[in-house]
Amino acid sequence: MSGKIPNNVDLSSDRKLQRALESWLPKYLDWWKEMGPEGFQEDQIYLRTAVSVETDGWAHFDHVKMPEYRWGIFLTPNEKERTIGFGDDMGKPVWNEVPGDVRKELRRLIVTQADTEPASVEQQRLLGQTAPSLYDMRNLFQVNVEEGRHLWAMVYLLMQYFGRDGREEAEDLLLRRSGNEDSPRILETFNQPIEDWLSFFCFTTFTDRDGKYQLGALAESAFDPLARSTRFMLTEEAHHLFVGEKGIARVIRRTADLMKNAPEGDPREVGAIPLQIVQKWVNFWYTSSLDLFGSEDSSNSATFFASGLKGRWAEGKEGVYDDHKALEGTYRVEVPKEEGGFEDRDIPLRRAMNLVLRDSYVDDCKKVMQRWNRELEKSGLSERLYLPSDRFARSQGLYAGMPFDPQGNLLKRDEFEAKKAQWLPTPEDREYVKSCMVQCKEPGEYANWIAPPKKGINGQAVDFEYVKFTRPN
Repeated sequence: MSGKIPNNVDLSSDRKLQRALESWLPKYLDWWKEMGPEGFQEDQIYLRTAVSVETDGWAHFDHVKMPEYRWGIFLTPNEKERTIGFGDDMGKPVWNEVPGDVRKELRRLIVTQADTEPASVEQQRLLGQTAPSLYDMRNLFQVNVEEGRHLWAMVYLLMQYFGRDGREEAEDLLLRRSGNEDSPRILETFNQPIEDWLSFFCFTTFTDRDGKYQLGALAESAFDPLARSTRFMLTEEAHHLFVGEKGIARVIRRTADLMKNAPEGDPREVGAIPLQIVQKWVNFWYTSSLDLFGSEDSSNSATFFASGLKGRWAEGKEGVYDDHKALEGTYRVEVPKEEGGFEDRDIPLRRAMNLVLRDSYVDDCKKVMQRWNRELEKSGLSERLYLPSDRFARSQGLYAGMPFDPQGNLLKRDEFEAKKAQWLPTPEDREYVKSCMVQCKEPGEYANWIAPPKKGINGQAVDFEYVKFTRPN
């Protein structure tokens, strides 16, 4: 655990790897200082730092400067006698080295996952300047440093198991930039700007939830170091989902409270974020996150499953799936016909693995919507939030580029264009939301548009000094 890079992989016993990672560290810190949270690098943030993989006491809480955060490499304990749980080699011992016949595909999976981690930090780098409270500012930075640690987890795998190719990929991860025209991030969702906290809460609800399911599928991998890395990443990821879901719930509560003073008027008159705007943000980020699962019918997904690289969510959980080889069976989807309407198509199950994983994600998102709608019910509001159809505003898959409304009805192109301002954020919507984003820097102070949390972090009070500024306020 000693040295520049905290770890539980006995890094000191591999001097070549240790030197490679230690030479990457200053480059990473340069990237963090350039593209991490702007304006807060010298402040003391109350952060959770991973120190082990034990369930009791795996993290340490304290005030720390973000550039001094102890990013580390942690894998869950090795399971002796673990065998491959799915695919063509089911029942055989898991791999601790990379088989040559899947080297390219495995590297691609790791690099794609790795690229999302710094991308989200870049997307969120300016949000601290409009944080609605010190509590929220701290949560933002906690998400950011943990995305940085997840990058370290993937870089370790690249450098340890992929030689020169892996070292080059690790360098490239610090060169791409979210939203950059010449060198963008790999997945389009991670090139979208996040310029307000409503976007941040939707991103951590929906896009980080996609991350949960992608990590969960990789946690089933026959490549044991990847499975052990992603299992521990899931432990940290849970907080990111908490930040998003509870953030939107607090917006709902505050909007309901403010509307009591303007029951017949425009919520904007009292500085509330209208639920219609919340719904538009949900539509945008949920739809964009669906695209991250890829095409419904995918030969790559079949290859990943057959090779044991990537399973389904909860593949190893008893009673979830009866057939772990998926050589038989199909998954039915509705495919649009050129002449209008739909026809059913049966996709071989292995080719439908993206859709199987996405459906697990959708079921989880539906539960989130139920919890948000209970908040609306408790607040006395009649409005309800909903998930749009998986056909709406898609850029990937069977419905990409087609003019479906949020209920899944196919419209004429001009009708869709005329109505899309009702369903997706407009420049005017974004301008109003930005106008609400006022930074609050005093302990216990909260911006007008959001309710305080019901409890603090790690047993601390809601008005705890989660951020200690080194410069005058």
